[in-house]
Amino acid sequence: MLTLNKLEKIMELEAQLRDEYKEQLEGKDKEISTLTNERDSLTARVDELQSTLATQLETISSLSGKASDTKAVENRNRELHNRAENMKEEVATVKARLKALQKDLATERAELAALKKFDPERMRKNLDANKRKLAEKNKAADQLQKSYNQSKAENARLEQRVKELEAAQADADVSDEAENQAAA
Repeated sequence: MLTLNKLEKIMELEAQLRDEYKEQLEGKDKEISTLTNERDSLTARVDELQSTLATQLETISSLSGKASDTKAVENRNRELHNRAENMKEEVATVKARLKALQKDLATERAELAALKKFDPERMRKNLDANKRKLAEKNKAADQLQKSYNQSKAENARLEQRVKELEAAQADADVSDEAENQAAA
């Protein structure tokens, strides 16, 4: 009986403790379920953000490849532009030299005319030398004219190439914008 009495008291004590802590236990259960739900929602959010990051990383990788292609085209355009500018400078130099040679030629012709007027004997002596000089200057002028024409043609070709590259760049930019808008 002693044991049965103790057992009954223990059971009463257990029932009494359950009644006292029932609200606290239910509160803790609710708190646990709330935290579990929050953890599940946060886990879902983390998974969603990771997939978004993966998509953005893929987009960044593809755009960086396109950017390097664009940089290469821009560098090529700069090189071609610099070449064209150098060619323009060379053409200007050749033009100036041609004008100087033409002035020299005019001076030589005037001198020749003066020599014919005033000193025919001296003119006869120097006629061959003057003819050689004149032929050399004409030859030099012809060579300069040929060089000038070649430079001019090459400059025109390079300018056309620059225009084509700029047009291609503009088309590439338009298509990139269309892809970006489609991606957005």
